[in-house]
Amino acid sequence: MDNGLLVLGLIPLVGALFVAILGATNASDETAKRTAFGISLIELVVTIVICAKFHATGQVFQSTTSVKWISQFGVHFSLGADGIALVLIALTSVLTPVVLLASWHDASGGRRSVATFFALVLSLQALLVGVFSATDVFLFYVFFEAMLIPMYFLIGSYGGPQRQYAAVKFLLYSLFGGLLMLAAVIGLYVVARNQGHATFDFATLTTLHISKTTQDWLFLGFATAFAVKAPLVPFHTWLPDAGAEAPTGGAVLLVGVLDKVGTFGFLRYCIPLFPDASKTFAPWILGLAVAGILYGALVAIGQRDMKRLVSYTSVAHFGFIALGIFAMTSQGGAGAVLYMVNHGLATGALFLAVGIIVGRTGNRDVNAYGGLAKVAPLLAGAFFISGLASLALPGTNSFVSEFLTLLGTFTRYRIASILATVGIILAALYVLWAYQRVAQGPVRGLSEKVKDLSTREVWVMAPVLALVVVLGVYPKPLLDVITPSVNRTLQQVHRTDPAPTASAGDVGAPASLPDYAPGTSPFLPGGDGRTPHLDVAIGAFK
Repeated sequence: MDNGLLVLGLIPLVGALFVAILGATNASDETAKRTAFGISLIELVVTIVICAKFHATGQVFQSTTSVKWISQFGVHFSLGADGIALVLIALTSVLTPVVLLASWHDASGGRRSVATFFALVLSLQALLVGVFSATDVFLFYVFFEAMLIPMYFLIGSYGGPQRQYAAVKFLLYSLFGGLLMLAAVIGLYVVARNQGHATFDFATLTTLHISKTTQDWLFLGFATAFAVKAPLVPFHTWLPDAGAEAPTGGAVLLVGVLDKVGTFGFLRYCIPLFPDASKTFAPWILGLAVAGILYGALVAIGQRDMKRLVSYTSVAHFGFIALGIFAMTSQGGAGAVLYMVNHGLATGALFLAVGIIVGRTGNRDVNAYGGLAKVAPLLAGAFFISGLASLALPGTNSFVSEFLTLLGTFTRYRIASILATVGIILAALYVLWAYQRVAQGPVRGLSEKVKDLSTREVWVMAPVLALVVVLGVYPKPLLDVITPSVNRTLQQVHRTDPAPTASAGDVGAPASLPDYAPGTSPFLPGGDGRTPHLDVAIGAFK
């Protein structure tokens, strides 16, 4: 144990308490903001150190902590990160200081103090680190539910005109899914206890022998909670309201990171714990994913509210992520995890650009603007680049992940992949349509009142846009971390990539992923997960 993740979770949690105390002692707002921002930078530095120490082909979970918590029920406070969790924790650490800097002047409009806003953001960061790094299923559930609290107050106290409605809707949907998952967690514990393992330890639970019928019911409990959180159609209706009414910083964390808990949960828990049920329900979830891609894109085309437009694009993007996960191929899985990171950056940048525009005028109507590029070229440029990333233009980060996702899906579910490809065309329509009306043509409407990016806002947008470009050109560092963990998950469900169709004389067919013997797990000590992988597909991007 090196307790790296424990430290990573404690830094923002203690920081949130300290910032809240500053607010209670009537310290200046500027002091509270600077303190919170400094803490987020410390968190980023510690994250970089943990990432530098991580060995992708080493132990499955690294930077671990494990202490007894509720010993009567075998509950441990256990933390550990594999490659999938690590990149999402890194995404959280990158976006949090960006969000704090972007909210420097926005938080003062809420019903609570500025210090409370910044304390809520830090506490949300601490809980997100916990939910991504928990290796005890009960502990994961605790973090899964607890992270709703700071987001509820961020939306309900600092959001737009319909903030209370959006906050309550967000909370109720999430609690409904969480209750179903709680029932499944209890059921999983009962199964483990009956087999002599009274524990919630994730690695141990992956070795259980669970009947097909029991797997189906437990899978549905977990999957429904994750489908609400992701969100997948038809569980998505809370997201447009929450995304539109949340403050800009809250919307970035909501869509950029918090919603990834749903797709992360599919890959971390549903597939390894319930492999047979995952194969049974995969076609159904793929159907929902394709429906989300097409529905989200079509509805986004018809949106006049810029923040709702961005929210609906996320519904489509989450469809791509779910598609890659349940295709259960190495390319699809790696692409899906990479998409989680890239979507957080691309959509985060788009929400920031839209938030700055709306913050200048208070109006979210696309038709209220025109010619923005002439009066605010830097702001319009940021809007344009983030929009191109959102439609997955080659050279931007989203293209690599979307390509891998569709490629991995095509090898097993060709019709689903072809239908999903239509979403790429629709994405070009809604992004270019919005940019054309807001930024092109003669200056008109509210565009005359929009000032260009300030120095602070340049520092907000520049790091995110730089990552959008860099990861579009050179995604190898992330893929090197992600792919071994994706391989281990595929091994756990005994899923191999479909054999390619080869003509006579073709040589060098790729090796399939080896199966693990029944009762063993790549998540237990000794399972190194080293397998042949995406040598051809990913090699093109290396």
